[in-house]
Amino acid sequence: MNTVVESVRKNLDFTQNKTLKILIYEAFKKTIVLGDIPAGSRINENEFADVLNISRTPIRFAMSQLVKEQLVEHVPRVGIVVKGISIKDAHEIYEIRKSLDTLATIAAMKQMNEEDFAELKKILERGEELNKEEKVDSVLQNFSDFNAFIYEKSQMFRLKSFVLSLQAYLLYFRDIAIRSSDRRDRALEEHWLIFRGMQTKDEDQIQLITHEHLDHSLKFILAEMERRKID
Repeated sequence: MNTVVESVRKNLDFTQNKTLKILIYEAFKKTIVLGDIPAGSRINENEFADVLNISRTPIRFAMSQLVKEQLVEHVPRVGIVVKGISIKDAHEIYEIRKSLDTLATIAAMKQMNEEDFAELKKILERGEELNKEEKVDSVLQNFSDFNAFIYEKSQMFRLKSFVLSLQAYLLYFRDIAIRSSDRRDRALEEHWLIFRGMQTKDEDQIQLITHEHLDHSLKFILAEMERRKID
């Protein structure tokens, strides 16, 4: 079996309650982002359809979404060619996120009341418990809950949508990084520092810790990209 097709097949998770076209799209996206389909590779829709024993319709849907996300491109007389994510892209995404996450956190801080801060504190305490129990997948979800809470309370819904779309590019690398116990411990400490900065209305502290938090996350992501020989 073609190794590229096999890489996508391994990332197909039929246990999820999602439509086939979404499952195919997510499998392609994960495989491309992680560099398991190298940049410059051509996607042969017929070959994928034959090997996966599906119609071309969900594959075409996946390709149309990935073109929009600039992970693949349509080259005249060639077809669909993989672009992927580069180290340069990772740096750019995180520089944008530094500004947007700082903006969202400060906006949320100004909107939140005592009950909101109590709820956010519970999310952090739950994260500590899950981390001690080595429930890595649950810790990952807890980190997402922490971020989602802040984006929600910022009431900047266009910003929330934009940040989430940026996160999606490097989500798989983030998940790999967080599986390191050292990174999980540090990320939790940084979340607590962000929380305390919000409590004390210290915008400088929020900006400093948010930037450090994202710099540390990027460091792990770059190490994994380099290990996978992604330029």
